[in-house]
Amino acid sequence: MSSSYLLSIVTFVYALAAFFYAAAWIFHKESLTVPARWVTVAAVLGNTAGIIWRWAESYQLGIGHAPFSNLYESLVFFAWTIGVLYLWLEFRYKMRVVGAFALTLAFLALAYASLSSGVGSQISPLIPALKSNWLMAHVITCFFGYAAFAVAFSISLMYLLKLRDREGSSSLLKVLPGLRTLDELTYQMVVFGFLFLSVGIVTGAVWANSAWGTYWSWDPKETWSLITWLIYAALIHARMMRGWQGKRIALISILGFCAVIFTYFGVNYLPGLHSYA
Repeated sequence: MSSSYLLSIVTFVYALAAFFYAAAWIFHKESLTVPARWVTVAAVLGNTAGIIWRWAESYQLGIGHAPFSNLYESLVFFAWTIGVLYLWLEFRYKMRVVGAFALTLAFLALAYASLSSGVGSQISPLIPALKSNWLMAHVITCFFGYAAFAVAFSISLMYLLKLRDREGSSSLLKVLPGLRTLDELTYQMVVFGFLFLSVGIVTGAVWANSAWGTYWSWDPKETWSLITWLIYAALIHARMMRGWQGKRIALISILGFCAVIFTYFGVNYLPGLHSYA
């Protein structure tokens, strides 16, 4: 058994957790949220064990580096950050229905890692540009930002669904939190993610200067990271200075997450300094 095998199992544990939360929501069975919560905890613990195990495996191979060096490893960590952030959200706000959306994203991240990464699942030596103490700081801050945006995206979808049913005619949508609560929580998640993404961009710039001799080179990944940052900056500005809320905030949140996905996946197919990621 290897870390990759364990993480493949964890993929289905996330799927099971999302299923329980969805079933609790659809069938109005609050009792199902209890096993859903414990399955989520099991998934996060398994995800954590998989990351630590992969880290240990790299030392056993004489490579010895944090497991954040390629697409496969970053997807594994992305799923972990979503799971951790969701558990905090449930503990803090008791909004269990969000699990049906957020944990589905965690499942999809790990499923994509397992099915599409191929040789990326194999542990390999770091390329020279990645041999830096800034690697962990940059990846951890960026992915906690991405996870917050993923949760904000999930809540924004819930907001738009709830908005379509203003009269409360749908029993399925009636159990969702109120529009004001969803709107405020979307904004809080965006601010949380924005702070982490900002730190991630700064640490990335410092790292780039040490690796390539320049803080900013307008590489496709750098450019799209900036575009993503500007979208969320515009959302925060519109909220604070213009008083925007509701549907417009939800739509910008969804647009921002689309930019996150392109920054994460799309630019990997473009030539650039980050093409290895």
